[in-house]
Amino acid sequence: MKTNIFACLIPLFMTVCLFSFTACSENNAEGLFKTAQFEELQNNREHAEILYKEILANYPDSEYSKKAEKRLSELNDK
Repeated sequence: MKTNIFACLIPLFMTVCLFSFTACSENNAEGLFKTAQFEELQNNREHAEILYKEILANYPDSEYSKKAEKRLSELNDK
């Protein structure tokens, strides 16, 4: 009986993961920016800087690129 439950749950789980990944990839710059902000709140400045730099490198034309550049500048001024 347990095998049947897992056999049903695995495809469902994979489908949910696929849709989640697709949604995230469309707004990846936004997701990275929000994660970087969260990292700052957690006092993890180093990881926040890595994420901001990733936005600059991979999404230079996005609205979040300018925001990331500003945050990096502000972090470096501290």
